[in-house]
Order: sequence, then structure tokens, then C-alpha cells
Amino acid sequence: MEHLKKTVLAKHYESRELIKAPAEDVFAYVDNHARLSSHMNKSSWMMGGGRMHTSIDDGNGQRVGSHIRMSGKVLGIKLFLDEVVTRREPPHIKIWETIGDLRLLVIGHYQMGIEVEPQKGNSLLRVLIDYALPQTNAWLGQLFGGIYAKWCVRQMLNDTHAHFAKSREGKLDDSNGQEHG
Repeated sequence: MEHLKKTVLAKHYESRELIKAPAEDVFAYVDNHARLSSHMNKSSWMMGGGRMHTSIDDGNGQRVGSHIRMSGKVLGIKLFLDEVVTRREPPHIKIWETIGDLRLLVIGHYQMGIEVEPQKGNSLLRVLIDYALPQTNAWLGQLFGGIYAKWCVRQMLNDTHAHFAKSREGKLDDSNGQEHG
């Protein structure tokens, strides 16, 4: 699983999870950015009680050059980011990164990626993030950036694992609340 190279960004976190589903199914699930980033759209302690709203362009975040934008409030502070898909090779690899001006608290610009490796009818899903510290209040990034990066990656893996566990049990709800714009 060395197809995804680390970037020049200062910090890195990654994790892997065996998903009991074929690679094509796992990739199709994580390739839907509204589902993959759904943990950002829910109020949680990690989001400071706030939440983000995800907006996806006509490419649905599923082609190179497609944009995914998120905006919202965390701890009462307005946040914004614009991501662009930079690499997509179904059913194995997808990479996206932030571009332009962004407003984040504990990390700065980042690149994220997923890699799906077939494993005897199952899939080994790897999720990674390479990130810079925020330009404003870098001390917040030093304190909380790693915690946030780990939480985000683990949420993506846990949500994917739970989705396919429910699918095997026949309890799947495939709604995703995706917005185009």
C-alpha cells in the first residue's frame, strides 16, 4: 500500500481497517464525499459543538478537479475550506487536498487520501492525512492538530466499517443527504 506518497506537509497520520466487503463496494462507498465526511456534519465534542455543511460540485467529488466545500462554525468561529480531487483511480486510490484561502482552527492546508487493497474478498482500507499547522494560532495546531487528524481518519474508517457491518445484517440506510452547488 505504498501508492500514496507522503507530501511535504509537516504532519502525517494514517490508519487502516479491514472491511468485510469487496474493493469495488468499499471504494464506491468512500468515493461519496458526503458520506465520507459525514462526521463533520454532526455536532460533536470534537467539533466544539458545531458542525460543517458540505457542498459538492457537479463532479460529485468523484473526478479529478472536482471541488468539495465545507463551511460552518466551531466554538462560534466561522470556518471554511475548499478541497479539490487531485487523483482518482477506482477502485483503489483517491486523493484530495485543500486549496486557496481557508479558515480552520487546529490544522492548516492538508492532503487526504484513501487506498483500497483487495484482501481475499475483503478490503484493507487505508486513510491518511498530511497537514500543515494553521498559519494563525499555530500553537492550537501543536496542541490539538494530531488529536483532530486521528479523530477524522478514525471516523472515516469507523463509519465505513459500520456501513458494511449494517449491510451484512440487512439494516442498510443508503441516504446521504448530499447537496450539489
